[in-house]
Amino acid sequence: MVCRIDELRNKQVVCIRDGRVLGYISDIELDTEKGTLTSLIIYGRPKAFGLIGREDDIVIPFEDIEVIGPETVLVRCDVLSFPAPRKKRT
Repeated sequence: MVCRIDELRNKQVVCIRDGRVLGYISDIELDTEKGTLTSLIIYGRPKAFGLIGREDDIVIPFEDIEVIGPETVLVRCDVLSFPAPRKKRT
């Protein structure tokens, strides 16, 4: 399947283990030397309407992606590992 980056944005991400909706794809990480997708990023939810920042972002490594469908991305996730801590964006 060929997919544009623009088509990946805003797809719903669902954990196949427990059916939990993790959020929507906000960004991706690419390896520009190899030309490969390395991970999907779901931005953390805003705290107090964004006035006091956001929760940590969820980073899903490429190896954990099971299926990229037309509207949903199914990922393998460990309940204890999500949301994964990530450096805050500056």
